[in-house]
Amino acid sequence: GLSGGQKQRIAIARAICMNPAILILDDSTSAVDMETELHIQRALREVMKGRTTFIIAHRISSLKHADEILVLDQGRIIERGTHEQLLAHGGAYRRIYNIQYQDQAAIMQKAGG
Repeated sequence: GLSGGQKQRIAIARAICMNPAILILDDSTSAVDMETELHIQRALREVMKGRTTFIIAHRISSLKHADEILVLDQGRIIERGTHEQLLAHGGAYRRIYNIQYQDQAAIMQKAGG
């Protein structure tokens, strides 16, 4: 059978082939490694041009280039802005960012050392 990451890539490809005016990506890179996620994000940036795209994600790396980010907590919007605005605000988004990138730095350090 296919891995979770392979299934996600196939689902993304099918959605893109339909050329929708609105694209909804729900945790579309959650089952892939960081390197594969980067390749998918680069391709998606091109696909998203000229269409409305909603990205539902837990990884901040999937959201960094969004025009607007909504941070939800228990179904309520608690923060709203661009990646830079939300980092500067110092709220929940910033805390999540710090946790995710500390984890990533630790992984990279272990891989290099």
